[in-house]
Amino acid sequence: MDPLKRQLTNPQIERLLKVIEAIRVLDREMPAQVVATFLYVASHNECHKVALEEDLNFPTSSGSRNTDWLSRFHRLRKPGLNLISKEVDPLDRRRTILKLTPKGEQLVHHITQLLYGDKT
Repeated sequence: MDPLKRQLTNPQIERLLKVIEAIRVLDREMPAQVVATFLYVASHNECHKVALEEDLNFPTSSGSRNTDWLSRFHRLRKPGLNLISKEVDPLDRRRTILKLTPKGEQLVHHITQLLYGDKT
């Protein structure tokens, strides 16, 4: 057997690869922007959609498309991944609050386990 076929040279990057594969299990065609959107919400749980768009340099349309993909309903009312919820901000009805759903919280826990082991 050729030793270069599976020679591990960077275990930290391999852990990151495992995280990406854990996310891809949900949807093999998921764009990187959707992954970035999920990781932003996971790291800023209960955030405003405008803050996400500003911090990730997304236009409003991309923010909407990406958060729809991650919420209960995708575009054209197709089922979404149900990893985040989108709620109207009671203090300003023009703003949308993004939160992890229980399924999203489970994925964050799984990602944390892959990256850091049992230290969580």
